[in-house]
Amino acid sequence: MTTKPKARKFRIRRTPGPHQDAPQPAESPDEAPDAPEDAQEGTARSGQISSARQKGVSHSIDDIRKEGLTGRQLRMARRVAQKNGLAPTSDFDAVRLLRIKGIDPFQRASILELVTTDDTEGDIGDLVPAKGRDVESSRIQLPQTVPAQTHLPSTELSPADRRGEEIRRIQRDIGKRRRRKLLLLLTRLAAFVMLPTLLAGYYYYAVATPMYSTKSEFLILSADGGGGGGMGGFKVPSQFATGQDAIATQSYLLSKDAMLRLDRDVGFRDHFSQPWIDPIQRLKPDASNEEAYKLYKKYMKIGYDPTEGVLRMEVSTADPEVSAEFSRKLITYAEERVDDLSKRKREDAVESSTASLAEAKEERREAQRQLVAMQEGTVLDPEGEIANIRALIGNVELQLQEKQLALSTQMNNARPNRAKVEALTSEIEILQLERIKQRARLTDATEGSASLASQTADIQMAQADLLTADMVLQAALEAQRLTASEANKQVRYLTVSVNPVASQDASYPRAFENTILAFLVFAGIYLMISLTASILREQVSS
Repeated sequence: MTTKPKARKFRIRRTPGPHQDAPQPAESPDEAPDAPEDAQEGTARSGQISSARQKGVSHSIDDIRKEGLTGRQLRMARRVAQKNGLAPTSDFDAVRLLRIKGIDPFQRASILELVTTDDTEGDIGDLVPAKGRDVESSRIQLPQTVPAQTHLPSTELSPADRRGEEIRRIQRDIGKRRRRKLLLLLTRLAAFVMLPTLLAGYYYYAVATPMYSTKSEFLILSADGGGGGGMGGFKVPSQFATGQDAIATQSYLLSKDAMLRLDRDVGFRDHFSQPWIDPIQRLKPDASNEEAYKLYKKYMKIGYDPTEGVLRMEVSTADPEVSAEFSRKLITYAEERVDDLSKRKREDAVESSTASLAEAKEERREAQRQLVAMQEGTVLDPEGEIANIRALIGNVELQLQEKQLALSTQMNNARPNRAKVEALTSEIEILQLERIKQRARLTDATEGSASLASQTADIQMAQADLLTADMVLQAALEAQRLTASEANKQVRYLTVSVNPVASQDASYPRAFENTILAFLVFAGIYLMISLTASILREQVSS
């Protein structure tokens, strides 16, 4: 026969919501239910040492806890246990004790019996001891679960928990997608960037044939015509005078003509066609001139510095001695090209001035010849002859005037002397005829010769032509002298400031720099392709 448990004291609290577990007050020592006598005796006998029974009880409670019972079920089990006169230490212990006794606390009959019994019991005054304590509420709540069991797992989730679970699931999906995308990105980078970079680095470090470069510098100088004496021809560099020549020389050294000439002289193609050169840098034996010229431009570098007027050249080959020989040959070609450029300028200027001088001399000879021919065909001095004729005409006119005065005097006499009058008249006629004759000599042409006036004009024209020819000849002589002086100023000289010397260490390839450059190039290409693909994908999807 079971002992009826003592009445308990409860403090009434607000009933929790449907989704919240009601807080359970801690029981005071005087509120704890009386345990069975056999349990108390067992406890007194065991002391501080856990017995085999206690260990079995703990294992049973652990098994019940793993079943995932709800708080409502546990509270119901505690109430059923109290109804049956059991004294459980916890909700899980109540389930254990009921099962040991053969009662299922979750059966519908047990629940209905519990509800009916609760309704037929007496009011709150029968359960509360009469010690003057006030009742906090008109209704007695059932005992709550212990605080240690407030966070038990439940099969039913509240909306907040369900929302949190969905957020965690979305976060897990996002993290998984991010890891997958990161893995794909690393795979693409390894395939399209890292692997080509490793191949390029392997080529530069292990396969590429070392190339030896030879550097040289030279200037193009001009002859200055200023000054006199020993200083009248010293050479000074002038970027304005030699800039075009330097650019022309640079273009020639980088031309296919220079490459073919270098191949004929020292065998450019034969050197780069040797089998011990790596396949990428090697020139095929049957390669065309265009392929050889492409390789020539790769290993032959020349630059012009306009601020200093210096031409810097770098030639790279697989053999340092061959590189130095190529440099010396190219400098020789540059000297010849500079000489040809300045020589042509000088020759053109001198030839033009010489031709002008020869033409002026010929014109002067022709003018002189014409003057001599005119003088030989007529009087030697037509002007002097004209002066004499004019003087003679003046003398005849003076005598004619005197005779006419004498005749007028005789005619004024009352009885003029007839013989004198006839003599004066005859003299006057003779003088008049002489005057007409002399005047005709000046203006009228005779048979086989021109008049003196015409001859004088021709001779004066010939003399003027001769004077003009003399002036042209003098100008041509001066121009020829100036042209020769300017031609001397246009002379160009190529002076080597840094002679080509064979190097002992290889200059190319620069393995580290070229590997880094290859990495940047591949990364840039990958980035451009990725951006283009992303933009196209966005355009197509929109």
